[in-house]
Formats: sequence, C-alpha cells, structure tokens
Amino acid sequence: MSVRTAAAIAVVAGVVTTLLPLSTTAATAAEAQPVLRTEMSAPVPSGPLTRGGTAEAFELTVKNPTGKPVTYKPWMLVDPTGASPLNRGDVVFKVDAVDAPATTYSVGQQDGGWQGLFYPVSGADQGAGFDIPANGKMTWKVTVGLGANYPTNDGDFKFTAASSNSSVAPGAMDSHVFKVDPQIKSGELKTWFKQVDSGKDGQDQRAYLDLNYQATGDGTFGSALATSLTLTHPGTEKADFRPQALIDGRWQDLKGESNRYELPRIPKGFGAAAGIRTLPLRVSLGKDTQLTKKTMITMESAVSLAEGNTYPFEGNEMTFPLKPIVEPAPSSTPSPTPSKVPSSTTSVQPAAATSSSAAAATGNTSLTTTTGSATGSLASTGAGSATGLYAGLAAALVALGAAAAWLGARRRRATSA
Repeated sequence: MSVRTAAAIAVVAGVVTTLLPLSTTAATAAEAQPVLRTEMSAPVPSGPLTRGGTAEAFELTVKNPTGKPVTYKPWMLVDPTGASPLNRGDVVFKVDAVDAPATTYSVGQQDGGWQGLFYPVSGADQGAGFDIPANGKMTWKVTVGLGANYPTNDGDFKFTAASSNSSVAPGAMDSHVFKVDPQIKSGELKTWFKQVDSGKDGQDQRAYLDLNYQATGDGTFGSALATSLTLTHPGTEKADFRPQALIDGRWQDLKGESNRYELPRIPKGFGAAAGIRTLPLRVSLGKDTQLTKKTMITMESAVSLAEGNTYPFEGNEMTFPLKPIVEPAPSSTPSPTPSKVPSSTTSVQPAAATSSSAAAATGNTSLTTTTGSATGSLASTGAGSATGLYAGLAAALVALGAAAAWLGARRRRATSA
C-alpha cells in the first residue's frame, strides 16, 4: 500500500466519523469500534487486465461478527504502481447488489487518489451507508477493468475494500492485486532544485536556480505536466518577488499572483527516454519590496497532470538568501569636460568646404554647424581667429609658389640669351 493510500485510510479513520451526520439508529453505537470484515472472491475471468479490454468481476462480502447492527459506508481504493496519477475513467468500476439493498455507484478522487463508492439507491446522498445486521452480512458483485487511457507508465494495482466511516477493522480489509498487461518496469517522476552561481557580483541580489525533472521506468505520461512555484519568506512584509525562467533562450517573467507562479508545461509523452529536463530560474526583489536586508526565501514546486486529475503528486523545495537590489547613489562629481584637440592636428579646409567638413576640421565633432546666408558664408564653427590665420597662410603659400615660378622662367630666359 502506498504512502498516499495508507495516509488516506488513516485520515478517514481519525476524522471522517466527525464530519458525517450521526445516525439515530442502533448501528451508531457500534461504529465507535471498527469491527466489520470485507472479503473478496477470486476475480472472473482470471488473468491480467488490458487497456480497454475485458473487465473482471468478483463478489464482495461484508460481515458483521457482533451482536449489534453496524453501518457500512463502502470505500474502494486503487493503489497503482507507476509514475502517473489515475483519472476517474482509467479504471472501470461497477457495482450490483447480490444480497443487499438496491445499489448505485460512482467514482471520485480524494487527495489525487482513485476511489470507488457505492450506496443505497434509496439513500438521500452519497454519504448514506448500509446497515449490516448483527451477526449478518451483505454481498455485492464488483466489476473492475482498465480504461483505454490507463497510463502506459502505470502497471499492476492493488484494489482494497475499506470504509469511509472506519467501520471495517484495519486488519480486516481484503484486497486484490490486479495484473496489467503488458508488464512494465514501474518508475516515478523525480524533481529537484539546484542553486547555481551566476558568475556575477551581487549574487544575493538575484538568485539563480535550476529545476530538474527526470522520469524513470517504462512508459510515458499521457498528459502534459503542469508545475507551480510558490515563494515564501519569514515575516509579513511584502516581498515583491520577480521570478523569471529561461524560455526560448531569453529570460521571461513568470505569470502568477499571491506569490504563486506557473511554469511552462512539459508536453505529454515525457518519459525516461527524455533524460533530465532542466529549466533555469532566477529570482530578484522588485522596487516595491518591503524587505530591507538579506532574507532566506523558500521556493517550493508542485507538479501535477495538466488535465483531469490535477492534484499535485510530486514536489520539492529549496531555501536560499536574497536581498534587495540597491541602486547606486548619483555621483556629486561633475562630469569631466571633453578635452579639445590641439589646433596643430586640424587639417585646413578649402573655402568651398561644407558645414560638416568645417566641423571636422576643428577636431570637435560635438559642435553643430549650420548653413549661413544666401551669400554662401558659413556660420561660426567655434574655431575662433584660427580660421583667418589658416586662410592667410594659404594665401602666402600661393604667393610663394607664384614667385618661384616667375624666378624659374627668368633663369631659363637668361640661359637662352
């Protein structure tokens, strides 16, 4: 019997009798002690069950060995081996009265587990039970089979006849183990967190974690897997968590409320062949946080089927430190003034240069130039009186060139003469 099924039986034994309405019949007095016994005959036909195949039937007899009537409230529990929780239609269930009042039945789920219920047709609701007479018994025909969508990563299961009002003695709950064909190596879904180093300064201002998934055993999940994250911290201050996941190569904000966030779903068909699936996460505190110092944060994951039986069946948690991001205080030192390029490095521009060329000639391209009047003159570029100096030098060079040409021509004429 799995931990979940055993816990469910223990819970019912301890508290269900306080939640159900009390009967005024003589049966109520005997319910203080679980005394009934459930017995199952061999299933017919014998052999393993197949998905969508022939169901098997057996007789369930409930005996009361005491001298007082005892109320029996049937509670059939299925405890599967394998990784996947069961949906209601995964196990075929039917009940017919043999030596008992007219009976109807239904399938429910409690804490994610599969449960079959049956009760008198004349009962006002599903909480009604059968009064097993003193030193007497009642018998029903129970039919069990596999639905067509019974998970491929689930195998054999145990079928236990218990009672929701704790009237059956714990050691007197009969059960059958139904074989499932084909036989599989059963496994489980494992998840775990791993905190990783961001490689950056201020590690405590942003926590980096990996959430890992791994399935073992044969078969795959027939539904997508949904995961929720819950972030908590000691105290009552608002934390303003900002969780993100690395999705499609970029960090994306997670959607959620009340510090509970949804992660991207793992598509149906996830199994052992997929290996370890890793989702990188990171968490920081937003500007509206009321936390003022490093605080230990707890991140908890809860995994469930995305459809049908959505009760969480796997989860993990991790605690890590986190502190608010402190923005650097603005500097009071004035920014340095850009140094001017020495005039000796500035090239001389011809008179027909454009405004942008004139700006480049000054070595200070941060200055904006504008076109002058219709006469073609340029607005000041910020070069000051140096422009006139360069123009004068250019004119002198032109004059020197002309003089040299004249002297050369005179020498040639003198030589010729």
